[in-house]
Amino acid sequence: MKTKFLVAFFAMMLVLTACAPQAAAPITSAPVTSAPVVTSAPGTSGNEVKIDISGFEFVPATITIKVGETITWTNQDSAGHTVVADDNSWTSDYLGTGAKFSHTFDTAGTFTYRCGVHPTMKGTVIVQP
Repeated sequence: MKTKFLVAFFAMMLVLTACAPQAAAPITSAPVTSAPVVTSAPGTSGNEVKIDISGFEFVPATITIKVGETITWTNQDSAGHTVVADDNSWTSDYLGTGAKFSHTFDTAGTFTYRCGVHPTMKGTVIVQP
């Protein structure tokens, strides 16, 4: 009985710890490069295309960019998140509050992604030639 209680207790603590806010350092998978600005796409600023993680959503959830552009996701939530391609071709580390992740899209196509911690959070990147 004592063993079952301890196992349940430690499992619960592990789940709570995984969902707790973490101190964050900026995390990137690729450097932000100079790329043409897509003025029609929401979330663009200068040469960097930005997506916020806020309210357990990717904002904007769908974005259109050009080949060679880099998107930077910034976690604005108090909970930690990840950014994971549905085909697992790229993934971020765990992103605490304020942490960032960048990925450069080198090929045209439609790329769907999700939060690995909260799989109901989904987004789409449309990359045009």
